[in-house]
Amino acid sequence: MNAAFPFADWLVLAAFALAVGLTLAGALIAVLTSRIIRGVAGLMICCVGLAGLYYFLNSPFLALMEILIYVGAVCVAIVFAVMMAEPDEQPFHATRKSHLAWGAASTVIALLLGGALAYVALSRPWPARPETLVRGRSGATIGVALLTTYSLAFEAISLVLLVAILGALVLARGGRTAPGLATPTPPPPAAAER
Repeated sequence: MNAAFPFADWLVLAAFALAVGLTLAGALIAVLTSRIIRGVAGLMICCVGLAGLYYFLNSPFLALMEILIYVGAVCVAIVFAVMMAEPDEQPFHATRKSHLAWGAASTVIALLLGGALAYVALSRPWPARPETLVRGRSGATIGVALLTTYSLAFEAISLVLLVAILGALVLARGGRTAPGLATPTPPPPAAAER
C-alpha cells in the first residue's frame, strides 16, 4: 500500500479494470451490432480500451499512436465512407445455420490462435524487461528508435492507415455506382388526353 496516497493500488486496479472493460465492451458492440455506425463506435471504444492497456504495459507512445491512428484516422475514414455510401442496401438473408457455422469456425480459430500465443508467451523465457530495453524516455530517443530499431513496425502502421483510407474510398465509391442499389425513378405522370 502506498503511504503517500492511501488508495493508489485500488485506483490503479480500477483503471486497469476500466481499460479491460472498455476493450471487451467495444469488441462486443462492434461484433454483435447489425448497424455499421454502431460497429464503428464499438471499434472506437475498443481502441480506447486497448490504448489504456498499452499504457499499463509501460508503452505510452504506443497508446497515443493507438488513439491517433485507429480512433482518429481509421474510424473517421470508415464513418466518412458510410456517409458517402448509398443508404439503400440490398437486404442480406442469412439462415441461422450459416450464422452458427461462421460463429463456430471463428471461435475455433480464435481459440487456436489464443492457445498458440499463450504457449509461446508462457513456455519461453523473456530476454529482458521493457524498461531495460529503452534507455531514455525522451522524444529524441523515441524518434531514433522509430527510425532505426522499430522502423518496420512504424511502416506497418502507416500501411494499415493507407489500407483503411483506400477501403473507405472503395466503400464510398461503390455505394454510389453499384448497379443494384439505385432507387428506381417513378414514371412520369401520363398526360391527360384531349
